[in-house]
Amino acid sequence: MPAIPASPSSAPAVTVATSVYNAAQTLGPAIESVLAQTFGDFEFLILDDGSTDDSLAIAQAYAARDPRVRPIAMPRQGLVRSLNQLFAQARAPLVARFDADDICMPERLARQVAFLAEHPDHGLVACETTFIDETGAPAPNPPIQRPHDHAAILAALEHGPILCHSAVMVRTDLVRAAGGYREVFIHAEDYDLWLRLASETRMANLAECLLAYRITPGQVSSRHVVAQARNAAIAWLAHGARARTGSDPIAELSALPEMGELDTLFGAGSAAYVRQRMIDRLLYAPERLAGEAWPVLLGHIADGAPRARLWRTAIRLLKAGHPLRAVQTAIALARQAA
Repeated sequence: MPAIPASPSSAPAVTVATSVYNAAQTLGPAIESVLAQTFGDFEFLILDDGSTDDSLAIAQAYAARDPRVRPIAMPRQGLVRSLNQLFAQARAPLVARFDADDICMPERLARQVAFLAEHPDHGLVACETTFIDETGAPAPNPPIQRPHDHAAILAALEHGPILCHSAVMVRTDLVRAAGGYREVFIHAEDYDLWLRLASETRMANLAECLLAYRITPGQVSSRHVVAQARNAAIAWLAHGARARTGSDPIAELSALPEMGELDTLFGAGSAAYVRQRMIDRLLYAPERLAGEAWPVLLGHIADGAPRARLWRTAIRLLKAGHPLRAVQTAIALARQAA
């Protein structure tokens, strides 16, 4: 049975932080999974980011029954600002991030709180995840094997899957001291934050699957994959610059640099590196390559990228119904080989 709720007048041990935008179909089960935790000393902040469905009403209905639930109604401001507001309002020393369409296993908070209590040198802990589909049934996606200890996470920082954002528990003061999430890295704001925290604290992933991550066709990782890949690559360049010089070239910028500005800002070869990272991510996304990522593909070919896999990309473009782009890709590859 879940522990007795803490008094809302005292500071809780954990703040569960959820930003909601039009998640009425999944919010109820998500809230239920938090309220069913075996660790009960938490507050549950649910920031409604200007939803046009019943999300806010659902959160308010749960708040009327459980004082740990604290809805926050805001006009539409976007995920990054919503997350920073959640961290600003958190009363607990630990924040557990949680998305409004996922499901927490009953022991999630207990396991993560215990780990951080036993490892005071660690500022962040996440966990392995399972996958569910839109209906809540198990999804066929193969499991992601994430690194578990800090050394393995550092080794995987550049390319590997590191942390599931919705499964992270982090010390509140660390995120505040780092300046929170940076809006310029939208769609990769979590990756940028992990890179900045990696030099400040130790991180870990629990081997247990303590969160069910919902896979939907319209989620950020599919809708904004081009921007996400680009911004993540630039975040890595900024991480490298901080390690080499102690300063962050992005710190004072109100927008990320354009592709043509990257070599000046980060050094020769930086733009080619970003294109490489983007194509690695988009190689099996012909619709993206034929559309908004088309200039990136041409630039990658001009960079002298290995041609064998790009010939296969031309075939995929053809099979996906983009014969013109397929021919243009083949011509660009042939010219590069000449």
